[in-house]
Amino acid sequence: MQLSPVPVFDRLDPTTFRKDYYGPQKPVVLRRLAEEWPAYRKWDWDYFKRLVGDQKVGLYNNIKSDAYTPINKADDYRTFGDYIDTIRNGPAGWRIFLFNIFDHAPQLVQDFNWPEDLMKGFVKKFPMLFVGGATSITHMHFDIDMSHILHTQFAGRKRVLLFPFEEQHKLYRKPFEVLSLADFSNYYNENSKLDYEQFPALKEARGYEVILEHGDTLFMPAGYWHHMEYLDSGFAMSLRALQPSLTGKLRGAWNLFGMRSIDTLMKKTAPMWWYERKKKLVFANAAKAM
Repeated sequence: MQLSPVPVFDRLDPTTFRKDYYGPQKPVVLRRLAEEWPAYRKWDWDYFKRLVGDQKVGLYNNIKSDAYTPINKADDYRTFGDYIDTIRNGPAGWRIFLFNIFDHAPQLVQDFNWPEDLMKGFVKKFPMLFVGGATSITHMHFDIDMSHILHTQFAGRKRVLLFPFEEQHKLYRKPFEVLSLADFSNYYNENSKLDYEQFPALKEARGYEVILEHGDTLFMPAGYWHHMEYLDSGFAMSLRALQPSLTGKLRGAWNLFGMRSIDTLMKKTAPMWWYERKKKLVFANAAKAM
């Protein structure tokens, strides 16, 4: 892989942000965007535990999906309070995916601002909290609705690997899915599971990497592939904004209601045949991309 660091600034004025990053669809980190939010100082494990500790949440492990894996099916369920206690005590490869904490504690929306000076189109019903124990992994994927994302880290450190959507075939995208066939776990060290012999196009993939810390906000343009590893137990919030173009909105709608429905149906009716067929297409597409 050919990786560059994500540019990092304390702040950017809106004009510069839109000209240099939003318009060209390039990622950037703003270290002090969230500094004036009440959430910057208020949000911690104890605060969340008091508010929603009794809520049952779906947990996800680090095992990559296979032919039989249903879309977004949790691997276990615990109360949020029990889960917090577990990940506070040391490495725990469990994460929470798309938990809408704001449904259960709506007062939390008063703790941050929607940065509409940077971009428009925020989906204000769906801010999302992402929580993970140290060593937990979010495997390489792109967001199915093709929204722009502002992802703010509030606790712990997280390593993020990013690629533009156009690199999809070099990343071995599985057809009708938002996932890569390759395993990027620990890609940066000797325990890496990256297999360049099986996935040679990865060598040509051009992307970015960054480590997010408390208060860092990552702008992730629509369709960007991302792989995240929790270096510490921590949590982050994503604010989503729809693409301004009709084409972008339609692409997200197709992914949600067309592509995903077809894949779910085929996984139920002919999982192994469907999986092997997609696998052949993955390698054929990667060979063309090289």
